Amino acid sequence: MKSDFKGNKQSLPSKPCAVCGRTMTWRKAWAKNWASVLYCSDACRARKKEKLKND
Repeated sequence: MKSDFKGNKQSLPSKPCAVCGRTMTWRKAWAKNWASVLYCSDACRARKKEKLKND
């Protein structure tokens, strides 16, 4: 499978983490489920319940 990516990372989409707000840049591993990626790390995924309680 050949990629069209030429190394210009600034043209990749990004979005903030739902817990910490850190910017997450698109990765090839997330290509099929980018819309459902919400957390930047396993640590933030584990803290999601804590975040929901405080809101």
